[in-house]
Amino acid sequence: MSQEKAKKAHKTSVGGQALIEGIMMRGPKGAAMSVRLPNGEIETELKQIKPWKEKCKLFSLPLIRGIVGFVESLVTGYGFLMESAEKSTQGLETPPKEEMSKADRFIEEHFGEKMMNVVGVISAVLGFGLAFFLFMWLPSFLIDLITGNSLQKFHPLFEGIIRIIIFIAYMFIVSQMKEIKRVFMYHGAEHKSIFCYENGLELTVDNVRKQSRFHPRCGTSFMFVMILLSILVSSALVLIFPNLASVSRIAWIGVKLLVLPVVMGLGYEFIKYAGRHDNIAVKILAAPGLWMQRITTKEPTDDIIEVGIQSLKAVLTDNPEDDEIK
Repeated sequence: MSQEKAKKAHKTSVGGQALIEGIMMRGPKGAAMSVRLPNGEIETELKQIKPWKEKCKLFSLPLIRGIVGFVESLVTGYGFLMESAEKSTQGLETPPKEEMSKADRFIEEHFGEKMMNVVGVISAVLGFGLAFFLFMWLPSFLIDLITGNSLQKFHPLFEGIIRIIIFIAYMFIVSQMKEIKRVFMYHGAEHKSIFCYENGLELTVDNVRKQSRFHPRCGTSFMFVMILLSILVSSALVLIFPNLASVSRIAWIGVKLLVLPVVMGLGYEFIKYAGRHDNIAVKILAAPGLWMQRITTKEPTDDIIEVGIQSLKAVLTDNPEDDEIK
């Protein structure tokens, strides 16, 4: 039997995230970040990060673990993203001070490296604000223009449809940016590398290149599942509590924020279930998220695949059973 077929195919709990010129993978050995440096070399750093659910038994309970995992991924993912941005530009030439504007010189002299953290915090705040506007306030506002200020029986359904349209349009527009296209190529390499390992193949560029870039445990699928679940939960609330049909838009947004943790918990459980099973029901429910990955992932080049392979190898043990989905 060849080396490629010597390993048994299995479902793994290993997951990752596309970064700026790099990929982060989380597995049994920790979290590894591989970044392509400006000199062409790949730098890999393995960090021992203890999952939040292991710090408190309450965090590992069904539904709650989804909320905790989502918040944890935002916090740790943001940290890796900022670090990869710094590493990927390390050593690049900066213009001499005499060529800088007065404002740039003032920032360089008084803030220096701290400016990166300030810009990161501002970007995060603006990002959350934009997400709230696009996916919370705007859909409710548009539906209110059509149905009036009071909620109608099918208001959550129509609002959810608008939210889906906004989500798809937003991701498509963003995907046209040159820098984002490259991040999406790293996203594709992340999925392909994991699929190659799950299929029991040796982690080589040729083997990884043949794999699908659409993975059921992707964060894109999670976001899409959350939108679909929010439609179901919101519709159920209106049917169970008819008085919600008369609340104002602000109150309705408040209700959605209150049920958001429940939606996140349910979405996580579904994605986890989808990673372990491959039945018809899972395929139907996971189809929208997998379709969205046609936008959020791009076919990677060989040099990008190399980054994905190195990052994945760094978090794997010699025993594949250690990283199987429990």
